[in-house]
Amino acid sequence: MKWPGGKPVCPCCASKKASFLKTRLMWKCLDCKKQYSVKVGTIFEDSAIGLDKWLCAMWMLANCKNGISSYEVARALEVTQKTAWFMLQRIRYAMNHGTINKMTGTVEADETFIGGKARFMHKAERARKVKGTGGMGKAIVFGLLDRETGTVRSSVVGTRRKHHLHREIHENVAPGSELMTDALKSYIDHAEAYVDGNVHTNRLETFWSFCGFRGMAISVPK
Repeated sequence: MKWPGGKPVCPCCASKKASFLKTRLMWKCLDCKKQYSVKVGTIFEDSAIGLDKWLCAMWMLANCKNGISSYEVARALEVTQKTAWFMLQRIRYAMNHGTINKMTGTVEADETFIGGKARFMHKAERARKVKGTGGMGKAIVFGLLDRETGTVRSSVVGTRRKHHLHREIHENVAPGSELMTDALKSYIDHAEAYVDGNVHTNRLETFWSFCGFRGMAISVPK
């Protein structure tokens, strides 16, 4: 996944000329002379912990519905509590950011407002939080859905203006991808109907209907 062509690429100078160091299980770039491994650019970088323990910790965190503590991980993997805490922090960081790779192919983009409904709030709370109609007093959450993998990336944005939304798109979507949006003027509006064949954001709209979350990468059914 890191090197699709099967040939290692130097993270410092992008050179493909390298020699493999069998004693260290690393490569040495023949151009810039830097040493690197396949773990560079991942949560495993600069860690002496074996991948066998990393993968077990990832499995434990992903499959424990009620959450898991660093003490439980430490006992199961036979590492110190500090080591387990460090591993969980990095794994949660990876879950929050999803991946180091950008989305490709057909990507849906949409935004929603997250917050309690005014009619369910106490009168004093409603007066403090709700200053107008629509999304006033609510958090604006921007989402991107990769149709091929079913992965959603979401993040809280300051406004629905072009500079905020475009920044999220450039950071998460690879150039040349096909972007599906609604008629919000912050996007380039090509829409004349809610659904026109393949042109829609229905899957992301469905995702919003199930949500109550903070930004993270989540897989949804195709």
